[in-house]
Amino acid sequence: MKALIFNGALERRPFSTSGLLTTYFTEKLKMLGITHETFALADSGIPLYDITLTKTPLAVERMTQLFLDADIHFWLAPLYHGSIPGVMKNCLDWLEVTADAPQPYLTDKTVGMVCWADGLQAMQGINTMDAIAKSLRAWPLPFSVAMIRTSLFDQENRITPMYADKLDRLIDIATTKKIEKIVLADSYR
Repeated sequence: MKALIFNGALERRPFSTSGLLTTYFTEKLKMLGITHETFALADSGIPLYDITLTKTPLAVERMTQLFLDADIHFWLAPLYHGSIPGVMKNCLDWLEVTADAPQPYLTDKTVGMVCWADGLQAMQGINTMDAIAKSLRAWPLPFSVAMIRTSLFDQENRITPMYADKLDRLIDIATTKKIEKIVLADSYR
């Protein structure tokens, strides 16, 4: 089993919200013995989606391979003006280059979603990611984590117990669901 942490924020600071959440997921997946990669949007070099190009940009080829190789995805996004960042959507749009593949887009990938906002609107980002994941033929988990950023961290910049519990539950559901899918698929062979 291989997991992908998709950091959809344009932040490079390790103590930013996306940086701390990425670290949390990395440590938890490492503890579970799950192979994982992080795709950090800020360092990706993904250009604007352009269907007129005759050759797929190298950064897009690398991104696409990471997305296709992972069984489980964890999408992390801030809420910007009612939705996920446009650059995150742009990356996902580039998955169109897989349209002619035997397993196009994110067919049968499991996607866990996390969104944070300064107010109570983070669910709007979850709804956006859910619609995108379904359009890409993935399986969004029925449990997601919408967070109020001001309640996310304690005074020592650690994730609060309430949100740690929710993130742990998301990771558990994603990894358990994938194991169940693999066992079920193997039983039909």
